[in-house]
Amino acid sequence: MPKYASLVTAERDVQNAQELASIWGEIRGELEEHDAELIDSYAILGEHDFLVTFEAPDREGAFKAALTLRRHGLSAQTMEIVNTDDFSHLVDEI
Repeated sequence: MPKYASLVTAERDVQNAQELASIWGEIRGELEEHDAELIDSYAILGEHDFLVTFEAPDREGAFKAALTLRRHGLSAQTMEIVNTDDFSHLVDEI
């Protein structure tokens, strides 16, 4: 299944850090409803607040996953990602 990474910025008005930390369970459940699976999520320092990796069956599933993040007040830049081992096989074929 294709893998995706989202650089996420919290746009919602968060009352406390615990509230923001608690939404990941909800998001995981909603992604599963769209046949996507949350692989990992990380809080990050810098321009974005979180890095989220997930699998989706296709591009449509990835769009639904990105919209799920948006529905929770999270702005996301979502990209398809390829494992570096798989990437090296692609390079070998060129």
